[in-house]
Order: sequence, then structure tokens, then C-alpha cells
Amino acid sequence: MKSELIPKKTRILSNFRETSDIFTLILQISGSYMPGQFVQIGIPGIGECPISVASYSKNHLKISIREVGKVTRALGKLRKNSFVYIRGPYGRGYPLVEFQGKCLILIGAGCGVATLKSIIEYIEYHREKYKDILLFFGYRNINDIIYKKEVNKWKNTFNIKIALSKENAKTCLDWDSGHITDVIAELKLRTENTGVFICGPPKMINDTVEILKKKGFNDEQIYVSTERLMYCSIGMCCHCMIRGKFTCTDGPVFRFDEIGYYKND
Repeated sequence: MKSELIPKKTRILSNFRETSDIFTLILQISGSYMPGQFVQIGIPGIGECPISVASYSKNHLKISIREVGKVTRALGKLRKNSFVYIRGPYGRGYPLVEFQGKCLILIGAGCGVATLKSIIEYIEYHREKYKDILLFFGYRNINDIIYKKEVNKWKNTFNIKIALSKENAKTCLDWDSGHITDVIAELKLRTENTGVFICGPPKMINDTVEILKKKGFNDEQIYVSTERLMYCSIGMCCHCMIRGKFTCTDGPVFRFDEIGYYKND
């Protein structure tokens, strides 16, 4: 069996509830996990699922999981010192080295913010290598916001905008009403020497790219994280094909001109 398919028995250091249906696991595992990559996490006898990396550390791994099926619900019930099995990391992440010395715009919605969190931690560790950082996060309501403690900390370091599509009044978190795409559309953004990294639902990604292009961004500046059914994670099962590319090995992060608008094909 190929070594990359052999799962590692891994201890859970903590299980923290972010929202009613999203939780974050901190896993006792060392290694090099780059923003944008993913792992396969599983429980024997129940199954496994692909989850994006939500941290940047060689000493532990954080992943944030939305409860949407049998495996994720079972993972949500596990507590400290329980064990799971991890394969990976897999895939191609965001080209952070390529954008050193430039500005970055990170745009995420819902659980897609988890992938961007790993980028933020990477930038914090290499802060002197980047210029201005803009964060745009979209959620439905106040109860859907993940990483509330981290958000308050990020406000002291980065320019951050939060939009809530189902809320009408502001709170101490100082958010905007509406979709995050509405907020982006209203702002003047610097296009020169700037990269844009996006993660979220397909419609949000498509709408965001449309707005960015109208503002003068080109395809080569925009990178998106895609989702497909990634079973093997090494390009063998062919379930994750998109435009002739494997999401698990050629992605899941693609430069926009590699795949175009997100479609269910």
C-alpha cells in the first residue's frame, strides 16, 4: 500500500464548539501542513472525510468541521484524548511564497473561513514578508461567526470586514448587513501587486470573481479553493475531476484561469 494512503492514529487534544453545527478539533500531530491543503480524517467502522487545514503549525493540526453527515456527526461527539485516523496532507495549497512582498485580499464565507484561517496564521508567522492584508468574511447571522476570539485579535493587525446576510442591526463586532459580496462591490480595492484568495460556496465564489474583474483584477491574481468528492486523495479514484484536473492533486486551490467559473460538472 502506498504510504500516503496509510492513516496515522492521532490523539484529539481538544474539541471546541464554534457554532451550533461547526466544531474545531486540535490534533496531536506534527508535520508540514500548508494553507489550502486538506487531510482525510476518519473513525474505524464509520468512515472518513476530507477536511481543509485550519492552522499553520508544525506541532499540532487544527481542523474545523461542519456536521453534515454520519462521519462528521460522529467526529463532533469525540472528546479530548479520543483517537481519530489522519491521512495527508494532500493537494496544492495557496501560493503564499509567490505573493511575498505584495498585498493580499482574503475572502471567505461560512465554513470556508476555516481555510483562510490557516493563511492568516501563516501570514502572522511571516508578517514582514507581506504588505497590506484585507479580510472579508461573510456569514448568515451573529451565531454563525466562527473564530470569534481570533477575529477580535485580527482586528488589531489586519483590515477586516464582516457581513451578516440575516442581521439588520450592528453589535459590538461591528459588522455590515448583507452579503460579503455587497461589501466588496462598494469598496475601492487596490489591484496592483495584490493577490486574492477565495474560499466559500460556489455562488459566492462566482459572484466575487465577477465583482473583482469589474474592479480590474485579472485571472492570474485570483485563486479559489474548490470542493469535489475526494475519496482516495491521490488522483486514482477519479471522483474529483474538474475541467480535466483532479481536485485532490492539481488543487484543491486553483488559479482562476485554470478552471474558470465554478460549475457542477
